[in-house]
Amino acid sequence: MRHSRRWFLSTVPVGCVAALASDRSKQVPSAIFQYSDYSTEFPVSRLTDPAYSSFLPAHYGRVMPRKGTFLLYASDLTGRMEAYRMEAKNGISRQLTEQEALDPLSLTLTPDEHELCCVAGGRLLLVHVGNGRVREIYRIPEGYESGPGLSLAADGLYAALTEKKGSNYRLRLIRMSDGSATTLAEAAEEMRNPIPRPKRASVLYGRGNGLWLVNYDGQQNHRLRLAEGETGPANWSPDGRTVLYLNYPSDAHKLHNIRVATPDTNEDAWISDTTQYVAFERNANASVFVGASGSKASPHVLLLVRSVQRELTLCEHRSSDPRRVAPIFSPDSQQVFFGSDQHGKPAIYSVAVEKFVAQTDSTQ
Repeated sequence: MRHSRRWFLSTVPVGCVAALASDRSKQVPSAIFQYSDYSTEFPVSRLTDPAYSSFLPAHYGRVMPRKGTFLLYASDLTGRMEAYRMEAKNGISRQLTEQEALDPLSLTLTPDEHELCCVAGGRLLLVHVGNGRVREIYRIPEGYESGPGLSLAADGLYAALTEKKGSNYRLRLIRMSDGSATTLAEAAEEMRNPIPRPKRASVLYGRGNGLWLVNYDGQQNHRLRLAEGETGPANWSPDGRTVLYLNYPSDAHKLHNIRVATPDTNEDAWISDTTQYVAFERNANASVFVGASGSKASPHVLLLVRSVQRELTLCEHRSSDPRRVAPIFSPDSQQVFFGSDQHGKPAIYSVAVEKFVAQTDSTQ
């Protein structure tokens, strides 16, 4: 499935935040290290120091403002996980939080880019990145603990998260204006990665081995009809009409593939086979995907053009856990970010892809 750079280029479709107050901000010097990838010789930038553990938020979270001026991430530079913003111009980072038990995957910017939303110490918090004010929106009830996943609706009015109590899970919808909570679904199996549907009042979430969809009022909670096999990472298309997801066929000899499900019509369709992706994400207009291969023989980060189902290898990730590579695009689709522990502890990397992917409108 791999082709030359020239061939790949021919297939690509044409297609506000201030720093914290000085008494709260902690600046970290740039740790950017640039090198040529061993397999492709493409330039790769390691953005964080592998002497510390640093993580990107969940692949469906919002990690950069529309103008791409900084990158949001979590690191244990201080000895515990805190949120940081890395300036795109110079690589200097600034600490944004001072919280116990911060969930590094929960970080996401609010739609107006004035605040950071996260889960820390059993609380859903908003951190104003202009004046450092921390506001508790919601506290997980006694007896429960936070489950995997947090996301904000596109309008910022609601947050969706999971909670667990022993082997029981529940999906909660939190109104951001007053912290009131509604239970949308409960089950005696894992619930994870809730993602509000763009332009609709419903939430997509992982449950057991499948994907489920439930309305904001808790009605019509149902499992989506997907291809046979296991379901990997998923996300909504930009218009919210379809779900893009990874499928792991039951037959181990078949390739992992990207598929698209349309909840309103119960349709499911194949998009492309992959080089055994275990993590992937779309760009802003869903014309190109970036994936992380789980193959031990080919531990690569790859681009895949949707219209022609062809791949281009960007670089090696060599991560001990390929699922945590979790590559994502910048808002304008001109950079790819991913995680890897290939040089020590988990670090964050970036690759410029403007030669291969058309720029997308990041202002919407």
